[in-house]
Amino acid sequence: MSTHTDLQGRVALVTGASRGIGKAVAADLLARGAAVTITARKEDQLNAAAEDLRAAVPGGVVLPIAGNAGDADSRQSTVDRTVAELGSLDILVNNTGINPVYGALMDADLDGVKKIFDVNVVATLGYTQRAYHAWMGEHGGAIVNLASVAGLRSTGVIAAYGASKAALIRLTEELAWQLGPRIRVNAVAPGVVKTKFAEALVAGGEDAASQGYPMKRLGTPEDVAALVGFLASDAASWITGETVRVDGGLLATGSL
Repeated sequence: MSTHTDLQGRVALVTGASRGIGKAVAADLLARGAAVTITARKEDQLNAAAEDLRAAVPGGVVLPIAGNAGDADSRQSTVDRTVAELGSLDILVNNTGINPVYGALMDADLDGVKKIFDVNVVATLGYTQRAYHAWMGEHGGAIVNLASVAGLRSTGVIAAYGASKAALIRLTEELAWQLGPRIRVNAVAPGVVKTKFAEALVAGGEDAASQGYPMKRLGTPEDVAALVGFLASDAASWITGETVRVDGGLLATGSL
């Protein structure tokens, strides 16, 4: 968790934040001094995460709002409540992502593919639109999107997911161009991170899965969170439109 306090007085919204990377990002932003709204679909898990975050950062302000990122009304309600109850919306972290489709694209269920793109790409744009109209368009801010190394290199195994993350990377660049100079938009592209979401990718065991990484270990949610916190802060004030890899050197090997 960060030891910086460079986000004092700012308000962040983190989607998909009941566990894993999203929860770690919320913890990092909270430790940096931001008040944080966390959102996810399951209210009980979300409230438990909020209690964990408050315990980790005594005095930290955490607002849990249950909702579905794929639902436009839910996105609007979450953004509007954040501004109304916490006073602003300076940082948006689009972390929510799903992957119900594995394997060859020729056998892929197209309804599943549509759902992947709707949540991983369209919902990100939807949250960005709401944040822009509710606060950032007038006051500025920073947006960080959670992409993946699968959006930078073909995998064969999680092809539909990778294609959605490639679209998210392009969306990040377009938004950075359109929303500058007052709003910065960046993305991070993790390799395999030790989360429940990635369990299917390390079915053969963590030691075996990490051998292709120059760092010889898988990532942790905190590895990703530290980078997100940096990109959200003024220390990254001349960085926008970038997708920064946090992958233990995996893509440097030329394979995925």
